[in-house]
Formats: sequence, structure tokens, C-alpha cells
Amino acid sequence: MSDNSRPWIVTPLLESGVLSKAAGCRIFLKLENLQPSSSFKSRGIGNMVLTSIDQHKQDPSDQRPLHFYTSSGGNAGLACVTAAKSLGYKASVVVPTSTDEWTVDKLYASGASEVIIHGDSWFYADEYLRKTVIPKAEECGEKGIYIHPFDHPAVWAGASTMIDELKEHMPEKPDVIICSVGGGGLFSGIMQGLDRVGWGEDVQVLPVETLGADSLAQSVAKGELVTLPGITSVATSLGAIRVAEHAFKEAQRPNVKTVVLDDAEACAACWRFLDDERYLVEPACGVSVALAYDGRLKHYLGKLSPDAKVVIIVCGGSKISLELLNKYKQKYQEPSEALAAKYRS
Repeated sequence: MSDNSRPWIVTPLLESGVLSKAAGCRIFLKLENLQPSSSFKSRGIGNMVLTSIDQHKQDPSDQRPLHFYTSSGGNAGLACVTAAKSLGYKASVVVPTSTDEWTVDKLYASGASEVIIHGDSWFYADEYLRKTVIPKAEECGEKGIYIHPFDHPAVWAGASTMIDELKEHMPEKPDVIICSVGGGGLFSGIMQGLDRVGWGEDVQVLPVETLGADSLAQSVAKGELVTLPGITSVATSLGAIRVAEHAFKEAQRPNVKTVVLDDAEACAACWRFLDDERYLVEPACGVSVALAYDGRLKHYLGKLSPDAKVVIIVCGGSKISLELLNKYKQKYQEPSEALAAKYRS
């Protein structure tokens, strides 16, 4: 398919004067929050949708209508619905019972055929989708296509396209790339893209998580995949209790350093980023932006030269509003200031 039919866009890469001054080096923002679904998920999920359509067309004997299905309490679901609708197909989402009414309404507004609420967590929502929802759809004559939120080669390949854009916009390779990690689809794509453009061993990559959603960091520390008992972080978009095995393998490269920050740090970065750059992002994104503030980069990487180029993937996310951000500020402003003081001391 042509680039015009891709359900994602080329996003800007902007150097931030405010964040550069705060960090003491050159901070560049890859604005994935501007994707059609408001997050980087448009790339990976969109690519998996495109791949599935192409595969279906290779079998002219199968004339069943395609219907895309995913399990997600937020961004992956929105990306699947947005991508499918833009290409003329139906999409439905199974969400866990913890999903708020606002998110369900947004999925419908984005074009979801159906939003099914089932299970106490993503794991059970996903299981119900694969074992019950899709088989029932196929009994009714549809071709049900399962879209995994993060653990699939097509998802990683889609996410990797941002590195091709990065090389075009920044011919001299960056020194550091910072990205948030949930299940690991974005991180896996970044590592794949770095290899493809020849930067695989030369760029320091910092995958960042919040405490309580840190399955990657715990897995790296123990040298084996760790399954969290549950997600206790407010950054629920990072809520994979077990990171993808591929992401775990990629995280063991010598140029990768995992970082875990507190919810208070992630939320504080959200309201500071809104003030500094006029972008409203959720805590799952704010946790990466937080590294530009209060000396955190120096803490985790040592002193960087003023000319060092650091790219932050502004992954975006839709699970945020001004009302919710104000609630976070009331709850976390004092503890966030105490944490910031430790880095500055």
C-alpha cells in the first residue's frame, strides 16, 4: 500500500529550548502525541492492520468481511479503531472492568463497532477476546483478525518507522533516545529501527517505567522474565504485568539502561510539560519527559556535554484530561518536589 494509505503520519522532531536548558544538553522531542490516535500506537497497531489486510487479499477464495479485534483499556484500542476505520473496516475492543466510562465513550466516538467490558485485568480481557469473542464472530461469517497490543513483529516494525524519520530529520545520530515501556512494543521497534539505520550499537537507549508497572526493569535485574502480581502505578498505559520476551532480550544489550521513576515524578512532568511546551500527555508519557527535569539525566547517565543530543519519544496517550491532571497535581505536587530536590542536591 502507498504511504498515503498508512494509518499513521510522519511526526515532527523539534528541539526544545526550555527542556534543553533544564537538562543541560540538547533535548529533541519526537511528537508521537500528534498521531491520529493521539499516541505512537498508530504506527505499530496500524502496521499490523495493514499487514493483515494484505495477507487477506492474497487469498481470493476467502470473501469474508474483515473485522479487527483488540484488547486494551486505552491507547492500543484507540489506535486499532482509528486505523481500521480510516481504511474502511470494522473494529471492536474488549476492555477490562477497570476501564473508565470516559475511555469507553472515546472508543465509540472514534468509530468502534463494539466495546465489550470483561475481566479484572487486560490478561482476562485478552483471553476472553481470543477464546470467545473472535470465535463467535467467525461463526457469524466474519473474518476476525486479532490485533495484539504490543507483542507482534508487525507492531515492532510499525514502531520502528519513527527511527527512519529520525535519521532523515537528524542525519547526525543522537547520543541518547528515551522511551516509555509498557509491554515493550515501542522499545522493540526502536531497537529494530536503530539496527536498520546502522545506529544499533552507538545510541544509548533508556527505556523508562513507573514504579508499580516496572516489569522490564525487574526482569532485567533478575535476569529472567518477571510477572508482576498486579499494576499499582497510575500510569495504567504501562500496565503489562509481563513484558514481551522480545523486549526483555533487547533490554540486555550493553547500550540499554532501564530507568524506573515514581508516579509523582511522572505526573509532575505532565503538568510541567504542559506549561513548557503546551502538550497534554498522560503519566505513561510523562515518565520519559521527566528525565529532562531536575538533573535526572545526569543522575542516570553522568554528565552530558551541552552539545549532546537526546531524543525523547513523546508517546502521547489519551488517558488524561485537565481535570485528571489537576487531581494528580493536588496529590503529587509535594512528594514530586521532595523527589526533585534529591536529584538537584
